[in-house]
Amino acid sequence: MDRPRQDSRPQAPRNGAGRRRRHLIAVLGSLALVGAASVLTAYSATLYRIFCEATGYLGTTQRVDSDRSETRPETMVVRFDTSIAPDLPWRFEPEQPQVTVHLGEQTLVYFRATNLSKEPVVGHASFNVQPDAVGRYFNKIQCFCFTEERLAPGQTAEMPVLFYVDPAILQDPDVGKITNLTLSYTFFKSVRPDGASDLSRYQEASAATDEPSAGRGRELFAVRCAVCHDLERNNAGPMLGSVVGRKAGKPPGYASSLALTEADVVWSPDSLDKWLQGPKGFIAGARMPVSVPDAKDRRDVIAYLESLHPHVTTEAATP
Repeated sequence: MDRPRQDSRPQAPRNGAGRRRRHLIAVLGSLALVGAASVLTAYSATLYRIFCEATGYLGTTQRVDSDRSETRPETMVVRFDTSIAPDLPWRFEPEQPQVTVHLGEQTLVYFRATNLSKEPVVGHASFNVQPDAVGRYFNKIQCFCFTEERLAPGQTAEMPVLFYVDPAILQDPDVGKITNLTLSYTFFKSVRPDGASDLSRYQEASAATDEPSAGRGRELFAVRCAVCHDLERNNAGPMLGSVVGRKAGKPPGYASSLALTEADVVWSPDSLDKWLQGPKGFIAGARMPVSVPDAKDRRDVIAYLESLHPHVTTEAATP
């Protein structure tokens, strides 16, 4: 009589170790998926914002450090629209309802915000451009919407936005014939108030006196110039801490416009006064969008810039 043949294959462990190993792998895999989902959830708003900024999706505007495009004769009407969330006790409005700009031309506009409550409030602005497809061509060089902003009780601040519309829009068959767009802002109460910027930096300077005042010039610089300029580093505009005595168009590490580079001008109190009075009138082809029409304001800003380097004399600053 034949005996039953024995199975020589390895037998699964009878103590359940293999089963526990499989369960452990399944649990670790599930935890990894949960962790990845949590990270995506936490950063979904940031990732979505990056996607919108890269593509102009939903009218999201572009952020740039400076404007290197050519100014074109074609124009665009830019309208402004503002609103606030119901839980934010602010009043928020543009200083002017619209501007007409040349394509590629830097334009500076202001928005006014007032805290109507009796306590400090931090807000954050969202923004977009309509029509949606124009967003990729609307470039902001400076904007209050880049940071969390704090207003003290009853405080009012005028907040700048420096922008240009990229002339490349003319080559886009979908939007190249558009001549009007709307820039919209909505202010919300911030959920991350720590480290917010103080909007007091945009408050008006003190009243002028009969004598030049470097101290008042410093206040004016903070309100009008610091939108684009820093003293010790290049920003949207060149550094200005050592501007007195420097040749126009030659700031270290900054690519100035061709008009400034070719200008035979050394920055002295006299040439700075003419420049601030009207940049485009003083140097044809200049791109700076801001002027300082008040003579005492110009005087005090220049006094402040001179005070940063007192060893530079008017004679040394003259060609």
